[in-house]
Amino acid sequence: MDKRKLNWITWAVLALAALFVALMLGSSLSRTAHITLPSSEPPRDPAAGDGAAASGALTVVEITPETVQSAIASLSRPENYGRSVLLEYFWSGGSGQQALYVLVHGSWTRIDRILGNGLARISVTNGQETYIWYGYDSAAPVAILPAGSISADDEQSIPSYEDILSLPVETILQADYRALEELRCIYVETAEDKAGYSLQYWVSVDSGLLVQAEKRLRGELIYRMSAPQVDQTELDASKFALPDGTPLLKEENGESQ
Repeated sequence: MDKRKLNWITWAVLALAALFVALMLGSSLSRTAHITLPSSEPPRDPAAGDGAAASGALTVVEITPETVQSAIASLSRPENYGRSVLLEYFWSGGSGQQALYVLVHGSWTRIDRILGNGLARISVTNGQETYIWYGYDSAAPVAILPAGSISADDEQSIPSYEDILSLPVETILQADYRALEELRCIYVETAEDKAGYSLQYWVSVDSGLLVQAEKRLRGELIYRMSAPQVDQTELDASKFALPDGTPLLKEENGESQ
């Protein structure tokens, strides 16, 4: 083969290799740094979903005991929503349950708890004051108490985000993605402590809310909280009023506070 022709082929190959490397580097540098959670749905065009930049590639965060707390902390929870919560308690030879309906509006939380005798206990708190009354009679007396260290989650008898985020990493036995009643969730499980208790949490990827939690004693289920469905329809402000109709949400700058 002619020496000049061989040189021309060599330079052409080198030029193509350089172009390929440049394209690879350009693609790498254009990726966005964000969390995109895996889906069981077929892959979609990155420009059409999950807030990814049209020119970027999707970044999937691997969930491990070391990364799960950061992943959960990055989720956004709705400011306004309602949902039914079922609390179940199990003991040797028996079980019991309690139904709640929870409404959240900003810093305000209302909990309607149906007691064993069928009477409703209603509490409304904003983290500073808690209003408590029984039944739906407009003349029902209202107790007004300082909220103190009792949070809205405590009022619901459910675990809080702080419970999950404050877990020592070494106590987290397992963390991964898994489905719960067709909900995509981040799952966290703790190892048994010295007393024999272990905990399991399911946090919805879509709503950012804790949708199920379980507590076990030496492997036996003793507590379950379940709230898979979330209603984000328009808020009925009258639900945040005292029995006599006195509103607790105050209008400031045209918005309920």
